[in-house]
Amino acid sequence: MPMEIPTDLTPGLVPLSWLLGVWEGSGRLGEGEAGSEHFKQQVTFTQNGLPYLQYTAESWLTDEDGTVLRPLAVETGFWALDRPLNDADGGPGLIPADIVPALRSADEVEALRNADGGFDITATIVHPGGIAELYYGQIKGPQIQLTTDLVMRGVNSKEYTAATRIYGLVNGDLYWRWDVAAEGKALEAHASAILKKQS
Repeated sequence: MPMEIPTDLTPGLVPLSWLLGVWEGSGRLGEGEAGSEHFKQQVTFTQNGLPYLQYTAESWLTDEDGTVLRPLAVETGFWALDRPLNDADGGPGLIPADIVPALRSADEVEALRNADGGFDITATIVHPGGIAELYYGQIKGPQIQLTTDLVMRGVNSKEYTAATRIYGLVNGDLYWRWDVAAEGKALEAHASAILKKQS
């Protein structure tokens, strides 16, 4: 399936460009075995000209026929290449960036390739209930592997200590799996899904 790279995309987002759009599909909680609960999900990756993707995922618990029973979860965040920030990057807060993009050419992006031939990336994902995750990982073609470096929890948040996520583009569909260490348990399968691109 050919990929189109938007002409207004800052060069630093080209390795992540295959994620852009709205994805919808269904999945299973846990290992996905018989008796595992079903869910429906919509994931959106957008960009606004800055060097990161905005990410939102909404999920609904369903019966096995796909009928929505109730809301399940929402998360939102930002995904980007992991690189030293410079004056062309905004922040912290509302400190404006220089007008030029931080990475101006394909050559500057290519210089960030790691020893495995991919790119180091970071993803910050925030959940209701006072939980935020900081992931580091790698994108190599249409494959992503992420591992939490930090999970921040509020004083009244549920116990949650670590996670890994993997994403892959397979025949035009987005496959993902999320493993979680929470509530006193070691890292184990939490959820997985297959999503189709809507736009």
